[in-house]
Amino acid sequence: MTTDTTNSEDILATAAAWKAAGESVAIATVVETWGSSPRPAGSRLAVTASGRLAGSVSGGCIEGAVADAAKQAMASGTPQLLDFGVSDERAWEVGLSCGGKVKVFVEPLA
Repeated sequence: MTTDTTNSEDILATAAAWKAAGESVAIATVVETWGSSPRPAGSRLAVTASGRLAGSVSGGCIEGAVADAAKQAMASGTPQLLDFGVSDERAWEVGLSCGGKVKVFVEPLA
């Protein structure tokens, strides 16, 4: 698994290049934050079925869970809205203990 944190346009260009090369790709976008969140709304992460990553939606604390959801979205063709927060047990499991909340929309590229 490789990670590259670049700007949003670079992430989308990378995702498009991966897709053009025949990879299955999903894009995760932070759509809402509350409190102390690791990345602002609009932050993106591109994920391939083979595990390549470009960008970041959390600086690392929820990337693994988001990448897993992206792979599920690619397999099913169905987008997902993920919700992480300190009141959510899953947030602690994935490491989002910063005190904030993050909503991430994950969609497969057609």
